[in-house]
Amino acid sequence: MDNSVLDIAVVGGGINGAGIALDAVGRGLNVALYEADDFGCGTSSASSKLLHGGLRYLELGEFTLVKKALAERDTMLKKAPFLIWPLCFCLPHRPHLRPVWMIRVGLFLYDFLARPTSLPSCQFIRFDDHQVLKNDLLFGFEYSDCWVDDARLVILNIMDAAERGAEVRNRCKVTQATRKNGLWELEILDLQTQTRFIRWSKCLVNATGPWVEQFFECISSMIPPCSVRLVKGSHLVLPKLYEANKAYILQNKDGRVVFVLPYLDRFSMIGTTDIEFKGDPIDVSIDQSEIEYLLNVYNQYFQNPVSFSDVYWSFSGVRPLYEDASVSAQKVTRDYRLELDEKENEAPLLSIFGGKLTTYRVLAQEAVNSLFAYFPHMGGAWTECSLLPGSENITSFKDVEDDLKRRFHWMDCFSVHRLATTYGARVWVWLEGARFQNDLGQSFGFGLTQREVDYLIHFEYVRSGDDLLWRRTKLGLYLSDIQKKAVTEYIEKAIKNTLEDHSSFFNFI
Repeated sequence: MDNSVLDIAVVGGGINGAGIALDAVGRGLNVALYEADDFGCGTSSASSKLLHGGLRYLELGEFTLVKKALAERDTMLKKAPFLIWPLCFCLPHRPHLRPVWMIRVGLFLYDFLARPTSLPSCQFIRFDDHQVLKNDLLFGFEYSDCWVDDARLVILNIMDAAERGAEVRNRCKVTQATRKNGLWELEILDLQTQTRFIRWSKCLVNATGPWVEQFFECISSMIPPCSVRLVKGSHLVLPKLYEANKAYILQNKDGRVVFVLPYLDRFSMIGTTDIEFKGDPIDVSIDQSEIEYLLNVYNQYFQNPVSFSDVYWSFSGVRPLYEDASVSAQKVTRDYRLELDEKENEAPLLSIFGGKLTTYRVLAQEAVNSLFAYFPHMGGAWTECSLLPGSENITSFKDVEDDLKRRFHWMDCFSVHRLATTYGARVWVWLEGARFQNDLGQSFGFGLTQREVDYLIHFEYVRSGDDLLWRRTKLGLYLSDIQKKAVTEYIEKAIKNTLEDHSSFFNFI
């Protein structure tokens, strides 16, 4: 274990913590990141999988946030072109909900704030008899935003930070943080080995998301400077509802909007719910009223109705929105607030309140900038033009798909697409040298092989079946219970064998 004093210790391995760790280590700082569970296992893997400006935020007057988010949408398209791609959205018009002039003005502003952009401008459209929507819906509007695999965006930032020299650890819980002699003393419990260790740091960053207030209980004599409002967002996954590769944004009479999104080629996703949440975020789950709400909104718009029996899977997450005293959860700002606690001769504490997936990079950049007085030797902002792992020498996932098809004639189309959109150019780390299917070792189903699992354990910090099945990949939607059990048992055995040699374990994490 490295006993050197850290410049920055980040607590929380969601998208904000991962982004801050990457930004800081890229400026030459000595950085560590500790996550009590798995990277991105909370809010950051339970979003609507969108990088977007937030069209509906214009109604709330959030023009600065929307402009910032739209600029980041285009930046991220370039940073991870295999993981992020444009998605066309259709907004059917319901005259009793929002008048045409309001929607036209909103979309005009959306286009205007996005300039310059590589995405198509909005347009008016008329529906024909071949539409999947109900016949009373005669026209609407189309605009563009971007789709992303949120959990993989987190792990790419984690990998990038580690490759640049950061210490990144999941299943390591910071149980106590104390200011001593101008430094932070952190007591950390390794939940895998049930051992405790101490790390010292010049600065502490609280990026624990929904637990940002709760983390102050680990800090002696401190109370949170701000509050967060916890808002639950739930989603349903159903077998593919229509063939067109487009999304729908559905207005509802309560002022909320519901997305219907193409998901993993074989599914459709409906969400989100945006309701107040009380309790521990780790226990969040969808309830019956949310399922009924989402199905009801969908059935108001589409010709072929769906019911509870059509729901294949569901997931929920808790968004920690900065508490701005708004009346309803839908009106709470999606922007973020950074709180820097600094006292003379004492180590600083930076806490992150709020934020959204789309703006994580600028949040991270601003967070590290705020610490310049403590680290005047650090480099300047750099992440805007850098590529995330897997994006090297490619323009989109199709570049990788074409290469896979050319080199592996025996690989099925599903696997080719999955590997290209999951790993990008990093797929060659574990496929290089393979000539036949048998070269990849044990097969677990749907193209998942021993080589891929080993890669995920050693390079992407997989420590459990859920890490692999639901976050690093989405194969939990495809594999049978027997296949999932085989994957989980293989991972558990591999981790157990590695833990028996602690030196080897710490070398690869």
